[in-house]
Amino acid sequence: MNVTITGTGSYIPSKIAPNKGFENNSFYNQDGSPFNHENEVIIKKFKAITGIEERRYIKDNLVTSEIAQFAAELAIKDAGIDKETLDYIIVAHNYGDVKHGTQQSDTVPSLASRVKHLLRIKNPSCVAYDVLFGCPGWVEGVIQSYAFIKAGMAKRCLVIGAEALSRVVDQHDRDSMIYSDGAGAAVVEATDSTESSILSHKSATFAYDEAHFIYFGESNNQESSDARRYIKMYGRKIYEFALSNVPVAMKTCLDESGASIDDVKKVFIHQANEKMDEAIIKRFFALYGKETPEDVMPMTIDRLGNSSVATVPTVYDLVRNEKLNGHKVHKGDIVIFASVGAGMNINAVVYRE
Repeated sequence: MNVTITGTGSYIPSKIAPNKGFENNSFYNQDGSPFNHENEVIIKKFKAITGIEERRYIKDNLVTSEIAQFAAELAIKDAGIDKETLDYIIVAHNYGDVKHGTQQSDTVPSLASRVKHLLRIKNPSCVAYDVLFGCPGWVEGVIQSYAFIKAGMAKRCLVIGAEALSRVVDQHDRDSMIYSDGAGAAVVEATDSTESSILSHKSATFAYDEAHFIYFGESNNQESSDARRYIKMYGRKIYEFALSNVPVAMKTCLDESGASIDDVKKVFIHQANEKMDEAIIKRFFALYGKETPEDVMPMTIDRLGNSSVATVPTVYDLVRNEKLNGHKVHKGDIVIFASVGAGMNINAVVYRE
């Protein structure tokens, strides 16, 4: 018995938010002091570092659980399964449903339960629960589904990553330009395939010094009466943490899979910063004394931004369906899913198509 991804789907919001849309924002440092540069300069430097030119936001009438449903329906259709045969629905997110114009994060009932309701699944044995693991949440959900299937607790799981970060960003924080919205999903199930399968996985949580690299904090505009709290991060610390730890985790995972570095055709990595991802991949291949192969890392960050848990399943779905700049995966290809997030969590999966 192998554990195989039999269907994928993604939801990319239609609302485009280009960089120029931030030209009139009033940006402040974390200590409340204003920047010494004009917004035009800030945005230009931001683009050079992150690679982001635009990002996607959901429409005002939507919430995270609804876009999770959209991606799920596509994955179920792609897999050609009866939704009533799902044993688990695992939804990775971090901030719940946040309605437009409100301050409240709504996580009761769980988003997975809401998705099951929206999918109109009647089977009570289909267990629905959420994963809060930072940006690596979808990859972790895939790992959990693999464990359920290998343990004989499940035969078929639906794993979704969905987030609407546009609802939790501080408009006075230049980091707000990084974040976006989206959803991706995959059906993971036991098959008799002699080839396609999850080969290995690796997860880790670093919380001794790193637990608060990402946190919820007040607006950078300290003169504002805004009582809301927003997603905040120590970007430099996260950058250094990722470069030190993610390549090693990927190597450990690949070595345990039995596959060769020369067999790796694609790396589907969480996309928060183009320069960071390029450095991670370069270090990973350097651990084997190799140069980074051309086209090994499909990227969507330039136009989709950082949609947290949705980035990896979204880019994988786009490549799997040949909708991304000529990138393809073929039967038997070795690919790696890898992610870092929440300031402290990392994981990787080696998968044979």
